Amino acid sequence: MTLILLFAAMLTLAGAVAALSLRNLIHCALAAVGAFVGLALLFVELGAQFVGLAQILVNVGAIAILILIAILLTRGGEAPEPRVIPRSRNSGVGVAVLVGGSLIATILGSRRLADTVPAASDPTSAATVRNIGDRLMTEYVLPLEVIGLLLTAAMIGAVLIAKTDRGAADDSR
Repeated sequence: MTLILLFAAMLTLAGAVAALSLRNLIHCALAAVGAFVGLALLFVELGAQFVGLAQILVNVGAIAILILIAILLTRGGEAPEPRVIPRSRNSGVGVAVLVGGSLIATILGSRRLADTVPAASDPTSAATVRNIGDRLMTEYVLPLEVIGLLLTAAMIGAVLIAKTDRGAADDSR
């Protein structure tokens, strides 16, 4: 195992644990950004450069920033709530063990499947960044633009909703 792979795994694990265990929502969101960056490093180190770049652009660049903006817009003046340990902790641990077990079984099963499937000999069928970009800008340009407009409309709507709620709260004081 290389040093970069070990560092990326530790960054991902530390970020995920911190995102789940910290009390402050902004700290949790920043820890999730660290976990996303660690995942992107893992993808790049394992040879999936496009997936790593998409991880950084989508999760770090868009989702994490959107989460931080939403937290800052909606929870600015509230006091932190005390930590409450739910009674259903054992069932939560059980579900986590089941999900982890199914992920491990899927990963091990995909390795066996990858050993039996022959590699593609046609270089044009490889999923390179150039091939994916060419297909996005030729065949899938309309869906790409529609998704961009939809995300923009959702962001504007979220800001308007947050602004309207805050204005209503200020009027009631």
